[in-house]
Amino acid sequence: MKMYAIVLRGNKVTCSVCGSHFAKFVPYGRLEPRENALCPHCLALERHRLMYLYLQQKTNFFKENLKVLHVAPEYCFIDRFEKMKNLDYITADIESPLAKVKMDLHHIPFDDNTFDVVFCNHVLEHVEDDVHCINEMRRVVKPNGWAIMQSPQDWALETTFEDKTITDPKERERLFKQDDHFRIYGKDYHKRLEQGGWKVTQDRFVMEMPKDLVEKFALPKEEIIYFCEKK
Repeated sequence: MKMYAIVLRGNKVTCSVCGSHFAKFVPYGRLEPRENALCPHCLALERHRLMYLYLQQKTNFFKENLKVLHVAPEYCFIDRFEKMKNLDYITADIESPLAKVKMDLHHIPFDDNTFDVVFCNHVLEHVEDDVHCINEMRRVVKPNGWAIMQSPQDWALETTFEDKTITDPKERERLFKQDDHFRIYGKDYHKRLEQGGWKVTQDRFVMEMPKDLVEKFALPKEEIIYFCEKK
């Protein structure tokens, strides 16, 4: 990636996470690589750059003392969040060596009302019982705490599609985008989060942002941020 950082030097795009400037970002994607996607310096993708801006502009994440649980922590965030003096920051994952705590999301090993904030992005499509996991995260969040739990969505689907009888890896990849996914979420994703007990606000943050800023940071153009509150 260091070579990419040198080759792509320029000022057309900026990474909101690390502040680096480039002529463009690196293509990235499993089946069909997306152009202008990956920051070669910190490895932030479009969704990470959007999340960082959202946390800065629309939450108390950088301002208040918070106890945070970060499930399946993204590489571009770990060091930055660990260095933030206002955070008591705990990372957890079922297998990642980057995480401090080994944890199955179906059985979170923390007491009720432990955390102010939970992050769990691009994980719920991988778990067997997503509503149970969503409820588990609500259990460990304090009253008036909040969470962000983003997942891939197919906007052509009115309702989430899942079928546990489909076990062939190639068929799972065709239908669910990856062979280790249990489902592909549709427009009803917010209802799954509400089933887990959360009050959900669908924030069209990026759609309401000036076009020049969307292009400057190379953000996803149609991602809704689901801001979940424990009431």
